[in-house]
Amino acid sequence: MPVPLTFAVARGLAGPLALTPSVPPTPPSALTGWGHASALTGRVVDTPRMSDDFDLVVLGAGPAGEKGAAQAAYFGKRVAIVEREPVPGGAAVHTGTLPSKTLRETALFLSGYRQRDLYGVTVEIEPHLAVGRLIARKNAVRELETARILNNLDRHGIEQVRGEACFVEPHTVEVAGRGSRRRLATQVCLIATGSSPFRPAGIPHDDPDVHDSDAFLGIDRLPDSLTVLGGGVIGCEYASVFAALGVDVHLVDPRPRLLPFLDLEMGERLLDAMTAHGVSFHLNARAERVERLPGRGLVVGLTTGAELAADKLLVAAGRKGNTDGMGLEDIGAKVDERGYVVVDEHFATTVPGVFAAGDVIGFPALASTSMEQARVAVCRAFGFAYKQEVSSLLPFGVYTIPEVSCVGMSEEDATRRGTDVIVGRAFFRDNARGQIVGDRDGMVKLIFDRATRALVGCHCIGERASELVHVGQAVIALGGTVETFIELVFNFLTLSEAYKYAAYDALANFGPGPVPG
Repeated sequence: MPVPLTFAVARGLAGPLALTPSVPPTPPSALTGWGHASALTGRVVDTPRMSDDFDLVVLGAGPAGEKGAAQAAYFGKRVAIVEREPVPGGAAVHTGTLPSKTLRETALFLSGYRQRDLYGVTVEIEPHLAVGRLIARKNAVRELETARILNNLDRHGIEQVRGEACFVEPHTVEVAGRGSRRRLATQVCLIATGSSPFRPAGIPHDDPDVHDSDAFLGIDRLPDSLTVLGGGVIGCEYASVFAALGVDVHLVDPRPRLLPFLDLEMGERLLDAMTAHGVSFHLNARAERVERLPGRGLVVGLTTGAELAADKLLVAAGRKGNTDGMGLEDIGAKVDERGYVVVDEHFATTVPGVFAAGDVIGFPALASTSMEQARVAVCRAFGFAYKQEVSSLLPFGVYTIPEVSCVGMSEEDATRRGTDVIVGRAFFRDNARGQIVGDRDGMVKLIFDRATRALVGCHCIGERASELVHVGQAVIALGGTVETFIELVFNFLTLSEAYKYAAYDALANFGPGPVPG
C-alpha cells in the first residue's frame, strides 16, 4: 500500500560539494508516517517540522517540480515541494512517459517482434499472461524511478508536503491533507502541476472499456481489437505497441497527415511502417458517435460513414492543465481555455513571484523540456547567474514502432523560411548493424544549408532513433557542416555510421564547387 509523500527530510545544505552515503535509497514501500527514511539505517525516523517560511514552494513533484526544486536547493535556498499523490513522479512516472515506454520495450520482447523476420519466429501471446507481465515490468520500473526521485529530494534537503495546494495569497499556499491544513509562505512559487487527459463530450467515459491515456495501462486483459481516437504522439505510440502484440488496431484522426510536426517524409515512412505492422488508419475522419451495441461491442461511427467495432476504445484527444481548484483566478494568474497557465518567455505568470513550468503551460509538454523550463524559471526568479534560457534546439522523440526522432529544421520548415537546403539520406538496410538487427524501416536524414554547408536539421526513424538524433543535435549546436561528418570516424558496426553515409549522399547532391571559407 502506498504511503503519504509528506514527510520532513533531514536538513543540510545540498550544494555542489554535498555528499550522499553510498547506500541504495530506501524504496517508497518502506516509508510510513510523517518522518524520513534514514539513509544509513533504512528506518523511518521522526523529524521535527521546520517553520512554514520558504524561499521556494513548488507545486507538483513531476519532472519539472523535482528539477526546479533541486535547482533552488543546489544554490542554498530553502525549498518545499507539495504533491497530492502518495509518491512523487507525476504523470511522467506513473501514467505517461515511463510506463508507456516500458510497455513498448516489454511488448517488443514478449512478442518476439524484432526476431520475426530474422529467424522466422512466430510467437503467440496468451492475453491474460501478456497483460500481467506488461504491468509487472511497468510497476518495477516505476518503483525504481520513484525511489530515485525520493533520494534526490532527500539529499537536496527539500521538505516534502503531501496534500492539495491552493493559493490564498500570491505568496501563501494552503495545503489540505491528512485531515489538517498547513499554510506555506514563500518568496517564489513554481507551479508544476502537470496535465491530465482531455475528455471530449459525446463519449461514454463511464463505460469500463472506454479509457483515456492515463487509465489505459490499468486494463486487465489484452483486447482482440482496439480503436484509438486521436493520432497524436500518445495515440500513435499505443496503436503501434498493441499492434505488435497482435491486437487489431484502428486509429482515427481528423487531420490529413500523421504527426504533422514531423518532416513530411518521416511522417509518411512512419505511416507506411505502422500500416505494414497492422495498424489501420482513418485520417480526415472524426467520431460522430460512440455507443455499445449488443454483439458488436463498442461501435464508433465516423464522419466518413464508416463504423468501427472494437473490444476497447482509447481516447487520446489531447491534454488539459491541472489547475482546477488552485485559486489561480483569485490571485490574478491567467489560464487559457484548456487550463494551461499563461507565462512569458521567462516562465513568469501574470503574478510577480509566481512562475510555472512543464506540462501545465502546454506545448511542447515533453519531460525533457519541462525539466529545463523549471530550472530556467528558478534561476530567473532568484537571479542566479546560471541557466537563463531553454535551448531553442529541442529534440522530439516519438516512441512508436518504429521509433522516430527529430531536431532542427524539416524540409518544409526550410521552404517556409526561404532557406535553400541540400538533403542527404542513409538507410539502415544498407548499414551492416541495421542488417544484423533486421531494421528495414530505419533511416537518417540530414538537412544542410546550401550556402553555408551547415547542418540545420536531423531526422531519424528506426531502431534507437531517439538516441541517434543527439549526434545530429550536437553537430547543429556546434555549427558543424557536412564536412564534419565526412571527417569523423564512427565505430563499425554501428547505426551511427549512417550519419557518415548520409553526409556522403548530401556531398554528392551539393555537386562540384568550392567549399566556403
